[in-house]
Amino acid sequence: MGFFSKLFSKEKKETLDKGLSKTKEGFFDKIKRAVAGKSKIDDDVLDNLEEVFITSDIGVETTLRILDRIQARVARDKYVDSAELNDLLCDEITEMLAENNIENGEDFAVPADKRPYVIMVVGVNGVGKTTTIGKLAYQFKKAGNKVILGAADTFRAAAVEQLDIWGERVGVPVIKQKMGSDPASVAYDTVSSAKANNADVVIIDTAGRLHNKKGLMDELTKIKNVMQKVIPGAPNEVLLVLDGSTGQNAFEQAKQFVAATEVNELAITKLDGTAKGGVVIGISDQFKIPVKYIGLGEGMEDLQVFRKEEFVKSLFGK
Repeated sequence: MGFFSKLFSKEKKETLDKGLSKTKEGFFDKIKRAVAGKSKIDDDVLDNLEEVFITSDIGVETTLRILDRIQARVARDKYVDSAELNDLLCDEITEMLAENNIENGEDFAVPADKRPYVIMVVGVNGVGKTTTIGKLAYQFKKAGNKVILGAADTFRAAAVEQLDIWGERVGVPVIKQKMGSDPASVAYDTVSSAKANNADVVIIDTAGRLHNKKGLMDELTKIKNVMQKVIPGAPNEVLLVLDGSTGQNAFEQAKQFVAATEVNELAITKLDGTAKGGVVIGISDQFKIPVKYIGLGEGMEDLQVFRKEEFVKSLFGK
């Protein structure tokens, strides 16, 4: 067990197992049907597995990569019993994901040389963006950081109100202006306040509309430019929030936002209410952008730093 695995507590594992229970049940049932009556992994099993992965929202490209790895393993080991399939899949998917992204570090840690650490959060309405911001604020504060939120989604009154509620709930200040204000102005006020008050973490909410790409790019670029006048290099993270329960729609949203702005982290929410948790594997594999957080329930503790090895182990009941 590696260093980062040691950071994964019993409580976190229980939360992960519970959050992935619907996905795990559906996934296992499909795999059992794929190998029913088979004594070895042959072409029929591989064809059946292809259908399992695609219908589990892992995605076509990632499915083909997994099957290539399984075929290479079977050829190398000469004979692989179908009873060993779960172990084989767990090993190969874990190794495949490990090749793509670096492992996330200590949970909710802030680099000492990057304070205030600025996170700009993007994503369409309804994906759990504001809730994710509230949970992030809670987790960063719990880790000993001073946190400030910025309500730069000024196009919906409800967005500012929701962020206000989370700010009160967590006990962190929310910088806001009246509805319809310039989002960049709110972002500027937020980072200025953070710098003046020696905050450790700044989290900026942005409009949850999927604009045309140019409109989205222009707006987010303006927000970034004004923040950089106060804090050079801001934002440190552009975090795209995706709803895992939407399956392939999450892939499409990721493509749209990645094309429109410099997304460098992903959060995938609502995994506890769906059997589509396989989307995390596909998105983690296909986009060369780390999945940093996963949402596994309504509680503030139910947002976790994504750890590939632990995620795959949980999915396969290990």
